[in-house]
Amino acid sequence: MLVTTTEKIPGQEYEVIGECFGVTTQSRNLVSNLGAGFKNIVGGEIRGYTKMLTTSRQEAIKRLTDEAASMGADAVVMMRFDSSSIASDMQSVVAYGTAVKFTEKN
Repeated sequence: MLVTTTEKIPGQEYEVIGECFGVTTQSRNLVSNLGAGFKNIVGGEIRGYTKMLTTSRQEAIKRLTDEAASMGADAVVMMRFDSSSIASDMQSVVAYGTAVKFTEKN
């Protein structure tokens, strides 16, 4: 399924089906949290959290495309991410956009 951050897909006409979402909330384990605490003292990238956010974004996009497919969509346009912390060790990521159905295939 095509997912784009743009409003228009070159060479395609489509009708809007509706909004669609993909949501995930993840947390790191205790060992990763301890490592992050030590890293906070000396500075630098906290790779465990970077990996968690990368995985969260990938899962949110998968859930977004699954929902769009269940709506009969061919693509999702205007895709965006939103994220927030739920607690000090949990992160929620939402991928959202507009599900569309092609009316003319080129």
